[in-house]
Amino acid sequence: MSEFETISIEKRGRVAILTIDRPEKLNALNSAVHREGVAALDMLKNDESVRVLVITGSGEKAFIAGADISEFEGKTPVSQRATFFDRTLFNSIDSFPKPVIAMVNGFCLGGGNELALACDLRICSENARFSQPEINLGIMPGGGGTQRLTRLIGEGRAMEMILLGDMIGAEDALRFGLVNHVYPADQLEAETMKLAEKIADKAPIALQLCKEAVKFASRSDLDEGLRREVDLFAICFSTEDKKEGVSAFLEKRKPEFKGR
Repeated sequence: MSEFETISIEKRGRVAILTIDRPEKLNALNSAVHREGVAALDMLKNDESVRVLVITGSGEKAFIAGADISEFEGKTPVSQRATFFDRTLFNSIDSFPKPVIAMVNGFCLGGGNELALACDLRICSENARFSQPEINLGIMPGGGGTQRLTRLIGEGRAMEMILLGDMIGAEDALRFGLVNHVYPADQLEAETMKLAEKIADKAPIALQLCKEAVKFASRSDLDEGLRREVDLFAICFSTEDKKEGVSAFLEKRKPEFKGR
């Protein structure tokens, strides 16, 4: 879309693809990407024709090769803290109400890995490489790496990635639980879209409530989570989609969900 300079958006049916478009910088995250990304998510959130969002990076070399380090120079502790306490792209992805899939092609480093962690699913190519290399710059992750990574792959694996700052390959990322699937590079887009389209066929309200419940699970104790789950489960019974889903099951046909 023409109003954005660092990202592009494409719609394929009920799936939107948001591409970080700074190939000359290996799609490094700068302030413009954060600003435009948040604006794009606000727009897509309210677009009823979009049921699933895929996020990727332009070119074949990198998903996102981290933060744009040139913007770190001259930053004070106060200004940097304020930047990450503002509404960042990471948090906007995390709170996006529709399912978000990271399609990881190539390097996924630092802030790029943190952005992927904020997504709901991560699909990568065989040539993908992941790391939290901040320790090598004398700093630490600041976009959710210490929190989301630990919740996703466990304390021991997260410690190893964060304290060493080394890159891991796609197969190790799959073994760690960092990614959901690995595909050959020439199949990555097709397989990701197949998954996205399958999810887009589901009931939109139920998808949103499922996402909320699963995310709540890692941020609460079991009793609180179970109470939230049953509340959200009950809400499903107020929707037209629930009536359609039950009718379609009993009539042995494919349901046509409307998001109502």
